[in-house]
Amino acid sequence: MHRSPLVLLLIFFSAMAYAQEATTGSFPSSAADTARSVPVPNVQPARSDFPSGTTVPTTAIPQNLPVVPFIDLSVRSPETGEEVAFSLQLLLLLTVLSLAPSLIILLTSFLRVSIVLDFVKRALSLQQVPPGQVLMGIALFLTLFIMWPTFEEVYTQALQPLTSGQIGVEDAYRAAEKPFRLFMYSQMSKDPENIRLFMTMRGLPKPQTLADVPTYVLIPAFILSELTIAFKIGILLYIPFIIIDMVVASTLMSMGMIMLPPVMISTPFKLILFVLIDGWNLMARQLVESFLRNGP
Repeated sequence: MHRSPLVLLLIFFSAMAYAQEATTGSFPSSAADTARSVPVPNVQPARSDFPSGTTVPTTAIPQNLPVVPFIDLSVRSPETGEEVAFSLQLLLLLTVLSLAPSLIILLTSFLRVSIVLDFVKRALSLQQVPPGQVLMGIALFLTLFIMWPTFEEVYTQALQPLTSGQIGVEDAYRAAEKPFRLFMYSQMSKDPENIRLFMTMRGLPKPQTLADVPTYVLIPAFILSELTIAFKIGILLYIPFIIIDMVVASTLMSMGMIMLPPVMISTPFKLILFVLIDGWNLMARQLVESFLRNGP
């Protein structure tokens, strides 16, 4: 049926009026500065099983968000001498924690183990395998295995009584220092030349017992001793692989293959020799036994 343009126009305006009337209850009548709390149109009302207090859904941010804990650090002047001492102890503890990686490297077996592992990698003419991070991880866990009795003694004699309030910070330091001193001295007991060197440079008298050796003398003496032992082990590791390099280089020279790098030929032979003698197992065993033979 043909309708006139006037009738179509009336139908269009009637539809517009109906749509405006239907949305009057959903949208605000006045314009807002922001859209933080605009009702969401065409949303079904809340069901009866919803919690009480449920309102018409809007785009507003909920007010009862999970509370984030507020951390505050206040600084004030100390009122008593005990507070001054506690502040100094806290600063000393933070300083020790910042130096913890260096202490673990220099006061334990990590120094010798890491140097020996690096010597093995260089003797095998390996550049990327195994990566340096893997070698440091191996050295770390071997250090934990070797130093576990010392760490356990420090925990039982120093950390556990300190946390339970049985001893103070100074007593805990003395109790934790003793196992490390015994470990360091046990590795130098057969060759105390480094201790003698630092005692002489400091002008101290000849010690009669370990208690006469200050800790600031024992630590550098232990570091030099570990470096010396690690380099001696590295030289012994290099000897068989150097022989293989010399044999391969001489063979290539006699065959006139001067342009071929000897490392390309010798590396597989060195790897085969290292695997046949079970090099990793043998090296780890000898490293651990080198500390246990001189253990406290």
